[in-house]
Amino acid sequence: MKTRELVLSAALITLCGVPAFAQSSTATTNPPPGSVAQRKDNQQDRIANGVADGQLTPGETKRLETGEAGLNKEESNMRSADDGHLTAADRAKLNRQQNHLSDRIYDDKHNARTDHTAPGEIGQRQQNQQDRIAQGVRSGQLTAGETARLENQQQGIHREVAADRQANGGHLTGADRRAINQSQNRASRNIYNKKHNGRTR
Repeated sequence: MKTRELVLSAALITLCGVPAFAQSSTATTNPPPGSVAQRKDNQQDRIANGVADGQLTPGETKRLETGEAGLNKEESNMRSADDGHLTAADRAKLNRQQNHLSDRIYDDKHNARTDHTAPGEIGQRQQNQQDRIAQGVRSGQLTAGETARLENQQQGIHREVAADRQANGGHLTGADRRAINQSQNRASRNIYNKKHNGRTR
């Protein structure tokens, strides 16, 4: 009889303890809803999705990530001024700025500009690099500043391709392709280095 009560008590403790343990472990890994950190995560996901599906051009992404980097720096300055905490006024100011950035993300994703890559090897490499940047943003491997610099480089490659095509009646010469491939190789190394440098958002 006592053995049965002991077994039932142990089972009850085990069943009650497991959900409580599971709740506490997940609560510490995700920022609270509506927090500054949660909003930053959501906005980075929206930018990454826009890059991945072509709704954001490299120029738009660069501007958005530059804005995000500025917000991150301002938040850091606010925290350092108040012993690592944000005051209510700081939170309100950051919230207004995040609302503005959120509106810009929406506007840029829903305007007529899209990132169209040309068919062929050049276009495929451009798309592959945009996908790698989007994955880095989504995973947190790329900071907002790093993403802005990478997108600036992508924007430069897009301009190089457009200028070469315009100069040659809509086509790329063999020399153009080699030069663009070298630019894409440098960009590829930069993406890899920035994704693996240990800095995260």
